[in-house]
Amino acid sequence: MSTKPAIPKGTRDFLPEEMVKRNYIFDTIKQVYASYGFRQIETPALENLSTLMGKYGEEGDKLLFKILNSGNYLADVTPEEMAERNPNKLIKKLSDKGLRYDLTVPFARFVVQYREQIKFPFKRYQIQPVWRADRPQKGRYREFYQCDADIVGSDSLLNEMELVQIIDTVFTRFGIRVAIKLNNRKVLAGLADLIGAPERITDITVAIDKLDKIGLENVNAELASKGLSTESIDKLQPILAMQGGNREKLAALGQILASSETGVKGVAELQELFDLLDGVGLHNAVELDLTLARGLNYYTGTILEVKALDVAMGSITGGGRYDNLTGLFGLQGVSGVGISFGADRIYDVLNQLDLYPKSAMAGTQVIFLNFGTAEVKACLPWMARLREKGVAVELYPDAIKFKKQMSYADERGIPFVAIMGETEIANQTITLKDMSNGEQQSLSLDELLKKFA
Repeated sequence: MSTKPAIPKGTRDFLPEEMVKRNYIFDTIKQVYASYGFRQIETPALENLSTLMGKYGEEGDKLLFKILNSGNYLADVTPEEMAERNPNKLIKKLSDKGLRYDLTVPFARFVVQYREQIKFPFKRYQIQPVWRADRPQKGRYREFYQCDADIVGSDSLLNEMELVQIIDTVFTRFGIRVAIKLNNRKVLAGLADLIGAPERITDITVAIDKLDKIGLENVNAELASKGLSTESIDKLQPILAMQGGNREKLAALGQILASSETGVKGVAELQELFDLLDGVGLHNAVELDLTLARGLNYYTGTILEVKALDVAMGSITGGGRYDNLTGLFGLQGVSGVGISFGADRIYDVLNQLDLYPKSAMAGTQVIFLNFGTAEVKACLPWMARLREKGVAVELYPDAIKFKKQMSYADERGIPFVAIMGETEIANQTITLKDMSNGEQQSLSLDELLKKFA
Protein backbone atom coordinates (compact mmCIF):
# COMPACT_ATOMS: atom_id res chain seq x y z
CA MET A 1 0.00 0.00 0.00
CA SER A 2 1.47 3.35 -1.02
CA THR A 3 2.05 6.03 1.59
CA LYS A 4 -0.31 8.98 1.39
CA PRO A 5 1.60 12.11 0.33
CA ALA A 6 1.96 14.89 2.89
CA ILE A 7 3.46 18.35 3.29
CA PRO A 8 6.05 19.49 5.89
CA LYS A 9 4.75 20.40 9.33
CA GLY A 10 4.11 24.11 9.69
CA THR A 11 3.02 24.53 6.06
CA ARG A 12 -0.45 24.41 4.52
CA ASP A 13 -2.26 23.72 1.27
CA PHE A 14 -5.20 25.93 0.38
CA LEU A 15 -8.24 24.70 -1.53
CA PRO A 16 -10.00 27.01 -4.02
CA GLU A 17 -12.58 28.10 -1.43
CA GLU A 18 -9.77 28.96 0.98
CA MET A 19 -7.89 30.91 -1.68
CA VAL A 20 -10.95 33.07 -2.23
CA LYS A 21 -10.76 34.00 1.45
CA ARG A 22 -7.01 34.61 1.33
CA ASN A 23 -7.29 36.79 -1.74
CA TYR A 24 -9.98 38.81 0.03
CA ILE A 25 -7.41 39.48 2.78
CA PHE A 26 -4.62 40.36 0.35
CA ASP A 27 -6.86 42.53 -1.83
CA THR A 28 -8.23 44.47 1.15
CA ILE A 29 -4.74 45.20 2.48
CA LYS A 30 -3.48 46.14 -1.00
CA GLN A 31 -6.36 48.57 -1.47
CA VAL A 32 -5.68 50.31 1.83
CA TYR A 33 -1.93 50.49 1.20
CA ALA A 34 -2.48 51.96 -2.26
CA SER A 35 -4.93 54.54 -0.85
CA TYR A 36 -2.06 55.88 1.28
CA GLY A 37 0.34 56.14 -1.67
CA PHE A 38 2.36 52.97 -1.15
CA ARG A 39 3.78 51.20 -4.23
CA GLN A 40 4.34 47.46 -4.61
CA ILE A 41 7.69 45.65 -4.98
CA GLU A 42 8.85 42.01 -4.76
CA THR A 43 12.14 40.42 -3.72
CA PRO A 44 13.44 36.83 -4.17
CA ALA A 45 12.59 34.03 -1.74
CA LEU A 46 16.35 33.37 -1.51
CA GLU A 47 18.78 35.84 0.01
CA ASN A 48 22.50 35.53 0.68
CA LEU A 49 23.06 34.39 4.26
CA SER A 50 25.36 37.37 4.67
CA THR A 51 22.28 39.54 4.13
CA LEU A 52 20.21 37.72 6.75
CA MET A 53 22.56 36.57 9.51
CA GLY A 54 23.02 38.85 12.51
CA LYS A 55 19.96 41.00 11.75
CA TYR A 56 17.41 39.21 13.96
CA GLY A 57 19.39 38.50 17.10
CA GLU A 58 20.77 35.17 18.26
CA GLU A 59 17.32 33.54 18.47
CA GLY A 60 16.37 34.78 15.03
CA ASP A 61 19.55 33.41 13.46
CA LYS A 62 18.65 29.95 14.77
CA LEU A 63 15.29 30.14 12.98
CA LEU A 64 16.73 30.90 9.55
CA PHE A 65 16.24 28.15 6.97
CA LYS A 66 19.68 27.60 5.41
CA ILE A 67 19.96 26.07 1.95
CA LEU A 68 22.74 23.61 1.14
CA ASN A 69 25.09 24.73 -1.62
CA SER A 70 24.58 23.08 -5.00
CA GLY A 71 26.69 20.14 -6.07
CA ASN A 72 29.18 18.58 -3.66
CA TYR A 73 28.45 20.80 -0.66
CA LEU A 74 30.91 18.75 1.47
CA ALA A 75 33.88 19.46 -0.82
CA ASP A 76 35.41 22.13 1.44
CA VAL A 77 34.69 20.38 4.74
CA THR A 78 37.64 18.54 6.33
CA PRO A 79 37.23 15.25 8.22
CA GLU A 80 38.29 17.08 11.39
CA GLU A 81 35.51 19.65 10.95
CA MET A 82 32.97 16.89 10.38
CA ALA A 83 34.14 15.11 13.52
CA GLU A 84 33.94 18.35 15.52
CA ARG A 85 30.26 18.73 14.53
CA ASN A 86 30.24 22.47 15.19
CA PRO A 87 27.13 23.71 13.33
CA ASN A 88 28.22 27.37 13.28
CA LYS A 89 31.50 26.49 11.58
CA LEU A 90 29.99 23.92 9.24
CA ILE A 91 27.17 26.12 7.98
CA LYS A 92 29.65 28.67 6.64
CA LYS A 93 31.05 26.01 4.32
CA LEU A 94 27.82 24.17 3.56
CA SER A 95 25.51 27.07 2.81
CA ASP A 96 25.71 30.62 1.51
CA LYS A 97 21.98 31.21 0.91
CA GLY A 98 18.83 31.09 3.00
CA LEU A 99 15.08 31.61 2.80
CA ARG A 100 14.03 35.08 3.88
CA TYR A 101 12.95 35.33 7.54
CA ASP A 102 10.93 38.49 6.99
CA LEU A 103 10.46 41.16 4.33
CA THR A 104 12.10 44.06 6.18
CA VAL A 105 15.77 43.07 5.98
CA PRO A 106 15.48 42.16 2.26
CA PHE A 107 13.77 45.52 1.78
CA ALA A 108 16.73 47.29 3.41
CA ARG A 109 19.02 45.42 1.02
CA PHE A 110 16.71 46.47 -1.85
CA VAL A 111 16.88 50.15 -0.86
CA VAL A 112 20.66 50.14 -0.79
CA GLN A 113 20.96 48.19 -4.03
CA TYR A 114 18.57 50.49 -5.93
CA ARG A 115 19.21 53.76 -4.11
CA GLU A 116 19.97 55.56 -7.40
CA GLN A 117 16.60 54.50 -8.84
CA ILE A 118 14.21 55.33 -5.99
CA LYS A 119 13.04 58.68 -4.60
CA PHE A 120 13.06 59.37 -0.85
CA PRO A 121 10.87 59.26 1.12
CA PHE A 122 10.12 55.88 -0.47
CA LYS A 123 6.82 54.18 0.41
CA ARG A 124 6.59 50.52 -0.55
CA TYR A 125 4.34 47.59 0.18
CA GLN A 126 5.17 43.92 -0.34
CA ILE A 127 3.02 40.80 0.05
CA GLN A 128 5.06 37.60 -0.13
CA PRO A 129 5.79 34.43 1.91
CA VAL A 130 8.54 34.15 4.52
CA TRP A 131 9.99 31.12 6.31
CA ARG A 132 11.06 30.41 9.89
CA ALA A 133 12.40 27.14 11.31
CA ASP A 134 10.08 27.43 14.28
CA ARG A 135 8.19 24.77 16.20
CA PRO A 136 4.74 24.59 14.56
CA GLN A 137 1.78 25.28 16.81
CA LYS A 138 -1.59 27.03 16.67
CA GLY A 139 -1.16 30.34 14.85
CA ARG A 140 2.56 29.71 14.24
CA TYR A 141 3.72 28.37 10.89
CA ARG A 142 7.03 27.68 9.20
CA GLU A 143 5.82 29.19 5.96
CA PHE A 144 3.50 32.19 6.08
CA TYR A 145 2.70 35.41 4.26
CA GLN A 146 3.57 38.88 5.44
CA CYS A 147 1.93 42.00 4.10
CA ASP A 148 4.44 44.79 4.72
CA ALA A 149 4.39 48.54 4.28
CA ASP A 150 7.46 50.70 4.95
CA ILE A 151 8.46 54.34 4.61
CA VAL A 152 12.19 55.05 4.38
CA GLY A 153 14.00 58.37 4.17
CA SER A 154 11.90 60.30 6.70
CA ASP A 155 12.19 60.80 10.48
CA SER A 156 8.69 62.27 10.89
CA LEU A 157 6.33 60.70 13.40
CA LEU A 158 3.56 61.46 10.90
CA ASN A 159 4.67 58.22 9.29
CA GLU A 160 3.95 56.25 12.48
CA MET A 161 0.57 57.99 12.72
CA GLU A 162 -0.24 56.99 9.14
CA LEU A 163 0.70 53.36 9.73
CA VAL A 164 -1.57 53.21 12.80
CA GLN A 165 -4.36 54.64 10.64
CA ILE A 166 -3.73 51.94 8.04
CA ILE A 167 -3.93 49.24 10.72
CA ASP A 168 -7.15 50.71 12.06
CA THR A 169 -8.68 50.95 8.56
CA VAL A 170 -7.75 47.39 7.56
CA PHE A 171 -9.17 45.76 10.68
CA THR A 172 -12.28 47.95 10.57
CA ARG A 173 -12.91 46.70 7.01
CA PHE A 174 -12.39 43.12 8.16
CA GLY A 175 -14.74 43.65 11.10
CA ILE A 176 -12.10 42.46 13.59
CA ARG A 177 -11.95 44.31 16.91
CA VAL A 178 -8.31 44.85 17.88
CA ALA A 179 -6.07 46.51 20.44
CA ILE A 180 -3.18 48.45 18.90
CA LYS A 181 -0.30 48.39 21.38
CA LEU A 182 2.53 50.95 21.24
CA ASN A 183 5.89 51.35 22.96
CA ASN A 184 9.29 52.81 22.13
CA ARG A 185 12.68 51.08 22.13
CA LYS A 186 14.26 54.27 23.53
CA VAL A 187 12.02 53.85 26.57
CA LEU A 188 13.26 50.28 26.94
CA ALA A 189 16.85 51.49 26.60
CA GLY A 190 16.07 54.05 29.31
CA LEU A 191 14.87 51.26 31.58
CA ALA A 192 18.12 49.40 31.00
CA ASP A 193 19.96 52.58 32.01
CA LEU A 194 17.75 52.92 35.08
CA ILE A 195 18.57 49.47 36.41
CA GLY A 196 22.27 49.92 35.68
CA ALA A 197 22.48 47.40 32.87
CA PRO A 198 22.55 49.35 29.57
CA GLU A 199 24.66 46.66 27.93
CA ARG A 200 21.88 44.09 28.61
CA ILE A 201 19.18 45.84 26.57
CA THR A 202 18.81 42.88 24.19
CA ASP A 203 18.49 40.33 27.01
CA ILE A 204 15.96 42.56 28.79
CA THR A 205 13.78 43.17 25.72
CA VAL A 206 13.81 39.52 24.61
CA ALA A 207 12.68 38.47 28.08
CA ILE A 208 9.94 41.04 28.76
CA ASP A 209 8.56 40.57 25.24
CA LYS A 210 7.49 37.10 26.44
CA LEU A 211 5.48 38.41 29.40
CA ASP A 212 2.08 37.61 27.84
CA LYS A 213 3.22 34.11 26.89
CA ILE A 214 5.14 32.88 29.95
CA GLY A 215 4.10 35.19 32.81
CA LEU A 216 6.01 37.52 35.14
CA GLU A 217 7.65 34.82 37.26
CA ASN A 218 9.21 33.11 34.24
CA VAL A 219 10.30 36.45 32.76
CA ASN A 220 12.09 37.26 36.00
CA ALA A 221 13.69 33.81 35.98
CA GLU A 222 14.92 34.35 32.42
CA LEU A 223 16.35 37.76 33.35
CA ALA A 224 18.18 36.17 36.27
CA SER A 225 19.52 33.42 33.99
CA LYS A 226 20.96 36.14 31.75
CA GLY A 227 22.99 37.48 34.66
CA LEU A 228 20.85 40.41 35.87
CA SER A 229 21.09 41.02 39.58
CA THR A 230 18.12 40.68 41.92
CA GLU A 231 18.31 44.44 42.57
CA SER A 232 18.09 45.21 38.85
CA ILE A 233 15.16 42.83 38.35
CA ASP A 234 13.35 44.37 41.34
CA LYS A 235 13.66 47.84 39.76
CA LEU A 236 11.86 46.59 36.65
CA GLN A 237 8.79 45.29 38.51
CA PRO A 238 6.89 48.62 38.85
CA ILE A 239 7.32 49.21 35.13
CA LEU A 240 6.09 45.73 34.17
CA ALA A 241 3.07 46.11 36.45
CA MET A 242 2.21 49.76 35.61
CA GLN A 243 -1.52 50.43 35.26
CA GLY A 244 -3.67 53.38 34.14
CA GLY A 245 -4.46 55.22 30.93
CA ASN A 246 -1.95 56.19 28.27
CA ARG A 247 -1.44 59.74 29.58
CA GLU A 248 -1.04 58.55 33.17
CA LYS A 249 1.56 56.00 32.14
CA LEU A 250 3.47 58.57 30.08
CA ALA A 251 3.48 61.05 32.97
CA ALA A 252 4.75 58.42 35.40
CA LEU A 253 7.29 57.18 32.87
CA GLY A 254 8.59 60.70 32.31
CA GLN A 255 9.41 60.99 36.00
CA ILE A 256 10.91 57.51 36.31
CA LEU A 257 13.21 58.00 33.29
CA ALA A 258 14.09 61.65 33.93
CA SER A 259 17.76 60.76 34.46
CA SER A 260 18.05 58.89 31.14
CA GLU A 261 18.54 61.07 28.06
CA THR A 262 17.54 58.22 25.77
CA GLY A 263 14.51 57.37 27.88
CA VAL A 264 13.33 60.99 27.88
CA LYS A 265 13.51 61.04 24.06
CA GLY A 266 11.42 57.89 23.91
CA VAL A 267 8.74 59.34 26.19
CA ALA A 268 8.64 62.55 24.11
CA GLU A 269 8.19 60.55 20.88
CA LEU A 270 5.33 58.58 22.42
CA GLN A 271 3.66 61.77 23.67
CA GLU A 272 3.87 63.33 20.20
CA LEU A 273 2.51 60.21 18.53
CA PHE A 274 -0.45 59.96 20.91
CA ASP A 275 -1.16 63.68 20.34
CA LEU A 276 -1.27 63.04 16.57
CA LEU A 277 -3.50 59.98 16.94
CA ASP A 278 -5.97 61.87 19.13
CA GLY A 279 -7.05 63.87 16.07
CA VAL A 280 -7.58 61.15 13.45
CA GLY A 281 -10.72 59.40 14.73
CA LEU A 282 -9.60 55.79 15.09
CA HIS A 283 -12.16 53.00 15.44
CA ASN A 284 -9.93 50.75 17.58
CA ALA A 285 -8.23 51.41 20.90
CA VAL A 286 -4.55 52.38 21.01
CA GLU A 287 -2.75 51.38 24.20
CA LEU A 288 0.68 52.18 25.62
CA ASP A 289 2.11 48.79 26.63
CA LEU A 290 5.42 49.07 28.44
CA THR A 291 5.97 45.30 28.28
CA LEU A 292 5.91 45.39 24.49
CA ALA A 293 9.48 44.91 23.33
CA ARG A 294 9.43 43.14 19.93
CA GLY A 295 12.61 41.11 20.12
CA LEU A 296 14.11 42.06 16.75
CA ASN A 297 17.35 43.95 17.24
CA TYR A 298 16.88 46.47 14.45
CA TYR A 299 14.06 48.53 16.04
CA THR A 300 15.22 51.86 17.45
CA GLY A 301 12.10 53.96 18.12
CA THR A 302 8.36 53.34 17.97
CA ILE A 303 7.30 49.70 18.17
CA LEU A 304 3.76 48.41 17.76
CA GLU A 305 1.80 45.20 17.90
CA VAL A 306 -1.84 44.31 17.27
CA LYS A 307 -3.91 41.71 19.12
CA ALA A 308 -7.41 40.50 18.21
CA LEU A 309 -9.86 41.06 21.07
CA ASP A 310 -12.34 38.27 20.34
CA VAL A 311 -10.01 35.36 19.49
CA ALA A 312 -7.12 33.81 21.44
CA MET A 313 -4.31 34.45 18.99
CA GLY A 314 -0.80 35.88 19.06
CA SER A 315 0.16 39.14 17.41
CA ILE A 316 -1.60 39.62 14.05
CA THR A 317 0.31 42.76 13.06
CA GLY A 318 3.59 44.25 14.22
CA GLY A 319 6.20 46.79 13.26
CA GLY A 320 8.30 49.73 14.31
CA ARG A 321 10.98 52.33 13.59
CA TYR A 322 14.47 51.28 12.47
CA ASP A 323 16.71 54.31 12.21
CA ASN A 324 19.71 52.83 10.41
CA LEU A 325 18.87 49.38 9.11
CA THR A 326 20.28 50.26 5.69
CA GLY A 327 23.58 51.06 7.44
CA LEU A 328 24.05 47.31 7.72
CA PHE A 329 24.45 47.36 3.94
CA GLY A 330 26.60 50.48 3.65
CA LEU A 331 23.99 53.26 3.37
CA GLN A 332 24.11 55.32 6.55
CA GLY A 333 21.51 57.64 8.04
CA VAL A 334 18.36 56.42 6.26
CA SER A 335 15.54 56.16 8.78
CA GLY A 336 12.61 53.84 8.19
CA VAL A 337 9.40 52.68 9.80
CA GLY A 338 7.15 49.82 8.81
CA ILE A 339 4.38 47.39 9.67
CA SER A 340 3.59 43.81 8.73
CA PHE A 341 0.17 42.18 8.70
CA GLY A 342 0.27 38.47 9.49
CA ALA A 343 -2.04 37.23 6.73
CA ASP A 344 -2.14 33.63 7.98
CA ARG A 345 -3.19 34.60 11.48
CA ILE A 346 -5.73 37.09 10.12
CA TYR A 347 -7.09 34.25 7.97
CA ASP A 348 -7.52 32.10 11.09
CA VAL A 349 -9.21 34.94 13.00
CA LEU A 350 -11.66 35.67 10.17
CA ASN A 351 -12.46 31.95 9.96
CA GLN A 352 -13.11 31.64 13.68
CA LEU A 353 -15.33 34.74 13.73
CA ASP A 354 -16.98 33.94 10.37
CA LEU A 355 -16.47 37.49 9.12
CA TYR A 356 -16.01 36.92 5.39
CA PRO A 357 -18.57 38.95 3.41
CA LYS A 358 -20.70 36.93 1.01
CA SER A 359 -19.90 39.31 -1.85
CA ALA A 360 -16.17 38.54 -1.50
CA MET A 361 -16.80 34.79 -1.54
CA ALA A 362 -18.74 34.77 -4.84
CA GLY A 363 -17.38 32.43 -7.52
CA THR A 364 -19.12 31.13 -10.62
CA GLN A 365 -22.52 32.79 -10.93
CA VAL A 366 -23.96 30.80 -13.82
CA ILE A 367 -23.19 27.32 -15.12
CA PHE A 368 -24.45 26.21 -18.53
CA LEU A 369 -25.33 22.53 -18.69
CA ASN A 370 -23.98 20.36 -21.49
CA PHE A 371 -26.50 18.45 -23.64
CA GLY A 372 -24.26 17.79 -26.63
CA THR A 373 -22.32 19.43 -29.45
CA ALA A 374 -25.18 21.42 -30.97
CA GLU A 375 -26.38 22.75 -27.64
CA VAL A 376 -22.85 23.73 -26.60
CA LYS A 377 -22.34 25.69 -29.83
CA ALA A 378 -25.60 27.54 -29.15
CA CYS A 379 -24.52 28.33 -25.57
CA LEU A 380 -21.11 29.80 -26.38
CA PRO A 381 -22.26 33.25 -27.67
CA TRP A 382 -24.50 33.67 -24.61
CA MET A 383 -21.63 32.82 -22.29
CA ALA A 384 -19.34 35.27 -24.08
CA ARG A 385 -21.86 38.10 -23.67
CA LEU A 386 -22.28 37.39 -19.97
CA ARG A 387 -18.51 37.40 -19.45
CA GLU A 388 -18.30 40.75 -21.26
CA LYS A 389 -20.68 42.02 -18.56
CA GLY A 390 -18.32 40.75 -15.85
CA VAL A 391 -20.42 37.70 -14.92
CA ALA A 392 -18.44 34.58 -13.90
CA VAL A 393 -19.70 31.78 -16.15
CA GLU A 394 -18.66 28.20 -16.79
CA LEU A 395 -19.78 25.33 -19.01
CA TYR A 396 -19.97 21.76 -17.78
CA PRO A 397 -17.36 20.03 -19.97
CA ASP A 398 -19.01 16.62 -20.44
CA ALA A 399 -22.45 15.70 -21.79
CA ILE A 400 -23.31 13.42 -18.89
CA LYS A 401 -26.62 12.82 -17.13
CA PHE A 402 -28.63 15.90 -16.21
CA LYS A 403 -28.82 14.84 -12.54
CA LYS A 404 -25.03 14.61 -12.19
CA GLN A 405 -24.54 18.04 -13.74
CA MET A 406 -27.12 19.53 -11.37
CA SER A 407 -25.43 17.84 -8.40
CA TYR A 408 -22.14 19.39 -9.45
CA ALA A 409 -23.73 22.86 -9.54
CA ASP A 410 -25.32 22.30 -6.14
CA GLU A 411 -22.13 21.04 -4.48
CA ARG A 412 -20.18 23.98 -5.90
CA GLY A 413 -22.75 26.42 -4.56
CA ILE A 414 -23.32 27.96 -8.02
CA PRO A 415 -26.48 30.11 -7.70
CA PHE A 416 -27.85 29.79 -11.26
CA VAL A 417 -28.03 26.97 -13.80
CA ALA A 418 -28.62 27.80 -17.48
CA ILE A 419 -30.35 25.15 -19.59
CA MET A 420 -30.35 25.31 -23.38
CA GLY A 421 -31.91 22.33 -25.11
CA GLU A 422 -33.67 21.90 -28.44
CA THR A 423 -36.75 23.92 -27.38
CA GLU A 424 -34.64 26.83 -26.10
CA ILE A 425 -32.50 26.86 -29.26
CA ALA A 426 -35.65 26.97 -31.41
CA ASN A 427 -37.10 29.85 -29.31
CA GLN A 428 -33.75 31.65 -28.94
CA THR A 429 -34.12 31.55 -25.14
CA ILE A 430 -32.54 29.84 -22.16
CA THR A 431 -34.13 28.39 -19.05
CA LEU A 432 -32.48 29.88 -15.97
CA LYS A 433 -32.91 27.99 -12.70
CA ASP A 434 -32.38 29.73 -9.35
CA MET A 435 -30.74 27.08 -7.17
CA SER A 436 -31.74 28.81 -3.93
CA ASN A 437 -35.50 28.37 -4.47
CA GLY A 438 -35.85 26.13 -7.52
CA GLU A 439 -37.68 28.77 -9.58
CA GLN A 440 -37.15 28.73 -13.36
CA GLN A 441 -37.46 31.51 -15.93
CA SER A 442 -37.43 31.47 -19.72
CA LEU A 443 -35.27 34.43 -20.81
CA SER A 444 -34.09 36.01 -24.02
CA LEU A 445 -30.48 37.08 -24.27
CA ASP A 446 -31.35 40.72 -23.52
CA GLU A 447 -33.42 39.68 -20.52
CA LEU A 448 -30.61 37.49 -19.24
CA LEU A 449 -28.09 40.32 -19.54
CA LYS A 450 -30.43 42.73 -17.71
CA LYS A 451 -30.82 40.20 -14.88
CA PHE A 452 -27.07 40.34 -14.21
CA ALA A 453 -26.61 44.05 -14.98
